Amino acid sequence: MVKHIVGIAFIFVCTAAAWVILGATIFARTYDRSAGLREKVVSNWGGPHEQGPPAADHRATEVENIEEVVDGKRRRRTVERSVTVPLAPESSRVEADLALEHRQKGLLWYSTYAVSFSGRYVFRNPTAEEREVIFRLGLPSEHAIYDELTVTVDGRPVAALAEKKEVRASARVAGNATTVLAVSYRSQGLERWRYVFGSGVSQVRDFELRIRTNFDDVDFPEGALSPTAKRRLEEGWELLWSYRNLVTGQQIGIAMPEKLQPGPLAGRISFFAPVSLLFFFFVMFILSALKRVQMHPMNYFFLAAAFFAFHLLLAYLVDHISIHAAFATASAVSVFLVVSYLRLVTGLRFAAVEAGSAQLVYLVLFSYAFFFKGFTGLTVTIGAILTLFLAMQLTGRIRWGAN
Repeated sequence: MVKHIVGIAFIFVCTAAAWVILGATIFARTYDRSAGLREKVVSNWGGPHEQGPPAADHRATEVENIEEVVDGKRRRRTVERSVTVPLAPESSRVEADLALEHRQKGLLWYSTYAVSFSGRYVFRNPTAEEREVIFRLGLPSEHAIYDELTVTVDGRPVAALAEKKEVRASARVAGNATTVLAVSYRSQGLERWRYVFGSGVSQVRDFELRIRTNFDDVDFPEGALSPTAKRRLEEGWELLWSYRNLVTGQQIGIAMPEKLQPGPLAGRISFFAPVSLLFFFFVMFILSALKRVQMHPMNYFFLAAAFFAFHLLLAYLVDHISIHAAFATASAVSVFLVVSYLRLVTGLRFAAVEAGSAQLVYLVLFSYAFFFKGFTGLTVTIGAILTLFLAMQLTGRIRWGAN
């Protein structure tokens, strides 16, 4: 009996080492190329967007009286300087429609999206004279394309000059009058969309931002303002941020929901595999003792190989088909290997009922628990407790010292 258990333990340790190597290989395949793959996604689709409000300014003449001493005599002279006077929006009405569309590169899914942006900003000329106001709108990402870019002032299209990371336009504004700058475009981004008020603490007056999404799982990055109102749409959400006079150092942001990542998932399942095999070996040892079925350590070796085949097949199928289809295929192959082998060793009934059921629980169901984020540990814990309960009930009448 002791040699029997030592042999099974040796097989378990060797198989666990193989799983560690497989899991490390999967993570290496996933993350060694992830930086290069992400750069390709950014170059083909676009990077994360950080849109800010437009800046405006006009030129004014500043008069300064300077006193100076020349040849012992005090003189006063007047100096005129041309200065730039910044203008802040008095009112902002911003809208953004975010359409999520995941894209896969290698073993990773990337959260790409299309965005339709429009902003309406009211500026005031605080002087009594007509001024030429220069408007500057920073573009949210230099790694992006901007289609249907339109700039209007008081409803009239104006010529806009795109330079580096901003768009410039100008218009003459009467003294003490307001003007409305409207900007709209269509673009594409990656992972997150932000609206930034500025660096540090900023003051914003009469501000409204309305975001519509085509996805339900809306998340907000750390340090982002929560919406003041939200409304459920037929597909997604409509989120509203509305402030009369806001002073804050935080920004507004939406993090795109991530899709289940096939590479990291397959790697985590492989690293967890020794736990599944330990439960399976334990149950098989108990059942074979109760059913008086003779199983040699070599039989356990082939069972371990069938378990390993599940993870090996899963690791390389996720490159070509969906993770769910790969999981189903690998499960079916592994169960078929175990049942078809054990029917020759123990008979069809034991192979199909006892061994097949144990494999479905400890390999398939335990591994599938990784698909449910946050519930994996709880599932394994419940399974371990139920296994312990059944083992205690089934073996309670066995007199171990008599064997």
